Amino acid sequence: MEEKVILVDENNQQIGLMPKMEAHEKAVLHRAFSVFIMNDKGEIMLQQRAAKKYHSPLLWTNTCCSHQREGETNIAAGKRRLLEEMGFETELQEVFSFVYKASFDNGLTEHEYDHVMIGKFNDAPTINPEEVANWKWMSPRMIKQDIANNPQSYTAWFKIIFDKFYNYLLEHIEDES
Repeated sequence: MEEKVILVDENNQQIGLMPKMEAHEKAVLHRAFSVFIMNDKGEIMLQQRAAKKYHSPLLWTNTCCSHQREGETNIAAGKRRLLEEMGFETELQEVFSFVYKASFDNGLTEHEYDHVMIGKFNDAPTINPEEVANWKWMSPRMIKQDIANNPQSYTAWFKIIFDKFYNYLLEHIEDES
């Protein structure tokens, strides 16, 4: 059964459900989430998307992201996908949300009301090879520099979200690496 996404208006009020692929083909606004896991050194865990992904294969992005299921809280959805993709559990905190739109070469468009969450973890993940090709820790400053130098290595949404997340870190985390 194809996964459905939660369609929302600009105020994040649910207005319906739609199969995920159809929502991306029609660029319909839907609910999503992005998880950033940080370690005690202030580094962010990045994942490289699996080669079999239907868009943005082998590009680097945040620790994990996906779509909430109907009736699922943002935090529960983030924890579910973190376990499914990266193989670990940790507490998450929602830090901000915003709407963005990003189009892909294959004709699909992400138009998402994105809930950004942060969590702490210091070990190596047990990645799901169906979802993730590789992973690494990078400092926010190094990510910002690498995106500027190699934008083609990162997912379209990550470049949008990371800029907002970086500013969040500058405002809320004193010892930013």
